Amino acid sequence: MVVGESGLGKSTLINSLFLTDLYPERHIPDAAEKIKQTVKLEASTVEIEERGVKLRLTVVDTPGFGDAIDNSDSFKSIIQYIDDQFERFLRDESGLNRRNINDSRVHCCFYFISPYGHGLKPLDIEFMKQLHGKVNIVPVIAKADALTKKEMMQLKKRIMQEIDENGIRIYPLPDCDSDEDEEYKEQVKQLKEAVPFAVSAALPTIEVKGRKVRGRLYPWGVVEIENPDHCDFIKLRTMLVRTHMQDLQEVTQDLHYENYRSERLAGKTTARKPSASPEQSDKDRILQEKEAELRRMQEMLQQMQQKIKEEEQRNATPSPTNQSPKIAHN
Repeated sequence: MVVGESGLGKSTLINSLFLTDLYPERHIPDAAEKIKQTVKLEASTVEIEERGVKLRLTVVDTPGFGDAIDNSDSFKSIIQYIDDQFERFLRDESGLNRRNINDSRVHCCFYFISPYGHGLKPLDIEFMKQLHGKVNIVPVIAKADALTKKEMMQLKKRIMQEIDENGIRIYPLPDCDSDEDEEYKEQVKQLKEAVPFAVSAALPTIEVKGRKVRGRLYPWGVVEIENPDHCDFIKLRTMLVRTHMQDLQEVTQDLHYENYRSERLAGKTTARKPSASPEQSDKDRILQEKEAELRRMQEMLQQMQQKIKEEEQRNATPSPTNQSPKIAHN
């Protein structure tokens, strides 16, 4: 899931990460539209291949977040969506076909932070506080090419300080095992030091000194998004796809989902039927029709049983004409 205000490059980053056009024609709302705009959730599926392994990922975008005048309820629909996926997984896990469960839970949330401020906004703090118990939050500083290297380091330090002061729990990259090779340990160390990830994104390729690179062309030079000296794009992609994808799923299962499941079993959370996909909607409709037909048959059976019972009672009660006349004796 990607969350952040409009104009921070969320769609561009997703397209750059997976080299695809998930959002080829995104409507950009004007100021008048933003006043009335509410948060929408759009899920798209992309298939990528990493080291010979094909991965099927679902990306959930949240257009409209933070664009309204009053953003106090902007995260409620996002929380509801995450809970819906937990509820669907819980129902599937409790069903008969547990081997073929479609895991639609949100395993990672990229939260985009504006590079133009001096740290976190109140909305940023409130959102992460509301969500850190439900999903793995990975803070991302958008449009890293808007700041110098020194400014970026100061902003990263300020953001991490505010995260600690407000008790926000972001996704903790786990330590390496002692038997891991030194190269992998160094890679994980660099990933930890890069949080929050400062990224730039771009799809077009630009020729620089005889080689083609993906980046942005400015009058003063070129920003290469895959150059570790320019931004943390490669580090973010490495963390998500290569080194920590399995751990993100395990933390979701062992921590966030188990918390939701415990609350549901304890009755602290009210069950709500999750919004279904078109295929699931057809299955639900067929099931509802069968249940309705079964109820009609049960009602007809009860009516027949009631009529039979009434008929038996009438037959068991003697009528006045069949009673024997009393003989009077003097």
